[in-house]
Amino acid sequence: MSATSVTWWGHSTVWLTDSDVTLLTDPVLTDRVAHLRRLTGPTPALPGPPDAVLLSHLHADHFHLASLRLVAGSPVLVVPRGAASFVAKTLGPSYASRCVELAPGEETTVGAVRIRAVPAAHDGGRGPWSRERALAIGFVVEGAARTWYAGDTGLFDEMNEIGPLDLALIPVGGWGPTLGSHHHLDAADGAEALRRVKADWAVPIHYGTLWPIGMNRMRLHMFRDPGPRFAELASRAAPDSRVRVLAQGESLTVERAP
Repeated sequence: MSATSVTWWGHSTVWLTDSDVTLLTDPVLTDRVAHLRRLTGPTPALPGPPDAVLLSHLHADHFHLASLRLVAGSPVLVVPRGAASFVAKTLGPSYASRCVELAPGEETTVGAVRIRAVPAAHDGGRGPWSRERALAIGFVVEGAARTWYAGDTGLFDEMNEIGPLDLALIPVGGWGPTLGSHHHLDAADGAEALRRVKADWAVPIHYGTLWPIGMNRMRLHMFRDPGPRFAELASRAAPDSRVRVLAQGESLTVERAP
């Protein structure tokens, strides 16, 4: 049996190990991002330098510059097409030299795994105050298992073409009660996404970690509930899939028969 493991560190930060390759997704390694603060879970404690960091889009809660400076070693930075110039401006040439830009359908290899960019239905710009633009993408990692990291996305037609998968890391919430579901997945849309990609296992992410400062008593059901609600809805929408709701810092190991 070949094993793949994931550790969820909150929001969209996942440590993925496959075929002796370590990957880190959209790292938020601090307890504050702009007006958001970490309400639940420990500050991430990574086991070491990753082989690569997968960055899905330029939004600050995914492409967090302070956290990228905290990542040990000199990992490959797999970024959306158009993002390397932003890295050069903000982090400098040593970081930019490690960037591999991908558009949907393009791929790269890191050690024994293949990393392929797939579409995401999401705004790829840095924010309304910025002219920085790049694509928004997700990733399929193919090693001992086929794992989809969705990044930030709404539902899209090509989602049916991503599977079948061994593991899906699906965003099911957000970071505030006014975020809305436009180009995001809530628990119900996340369950539909799981139905479309046909994954053996799914882990809900992008909820229950960051919340606006001063709003820690407001609409906390939108903070706490998306993961368990996703598991409940997925049991009906995708009954052949197994869902594991992880706490921050908790891990799941998925074994795949050769």
